[in-house]
Amino acid sequence: MIRYNFDKMFKARGVERPFTFLRQAGFSVNFATKIKKNKVKRLDLEEVERLCLVLRCTPNDFLDWTPESDELAGDDHPLNAIRRSDKVIDITRTLNSVPLGQLAEIEQMIKDRINKTVAPNK
Repeated sequence: MIRYNFDKMFKARGVERPFTFLRQAGFSVNFATKIKKNKVKRLDLEEVERLCLVLRCTPNDFLDWTPESDELAGDDHPLNAIRRSDKVIDITRTLNSVPLGQLAEIEQMIKDRINKTVAPNK
């Protein structure tokens, strides 16, 4: 079953107060409440686009797929790209455990990776 999982995007973006973040981004109280409580059944494409713009992500980033027992999708099925993982990465906690001397190196690695993604080799 495909479900929304907005919490992982808020965590990834360091958003500690999703409701406030969404309200400041111009979303309605009703919409922000539904997103915060993960009680969304449907989203208009305009809403999806606005969320992607403010969270700097793609729709796949807040979708999770958990296969049902009778699903016929194999390991090579494209839905596996949004398959829920039991592993939750808390980058802030991880970075807090890194010795200060290594933070500059990690920051440069991240910047290099971002630049590679934004401007891929031609």
